[in-house]
Amino acid sequence: MKMKGITFCAWRGEHYVTLAELLVRLGSFGLDLTWRVACDEVGHPRCAEIERRSADAGMDTLTLLSLTTPFLQLIDAEARGFAGDRLVLVLQEVDSSLWDVRAADERLLDELRHHFPDAADL
Repeated sequence: MKMKGITFCAWRGEHYVTLAELLVRLGSFGLDLTWRVACDEVGHPRCAEIERRSADAGMDTLTLLSLTTPFLQLIDAEARGFAGDRLVLVLQEVDSSLWDVRAADERLLDELRHHFPDAADL
């Protein structure tokens, strides 16, 4: 299945939309995913830990959420969500200013459009 995508600003005034916030917005859809995360720029020590723990078999959503809470700003990072061995979701943080989201299920994109009305199609 081909993934569709949206892009939106990572900043809401003074508020930065974190990976943790996006994971929460996924609701039950994201709970059973396995994540692999790559950070092009390591701006925080947790980035290296996230990459290490998500290597090989990946990590579950709750573990990723615990490592990104309460405030971890990523710079040029990509979180890839898998259902079994199938890639179903990509959350890409672009230059600490944009989120690009690609999903196999367009209903998830619709949900994010509701929370982030400035979202544009990729």
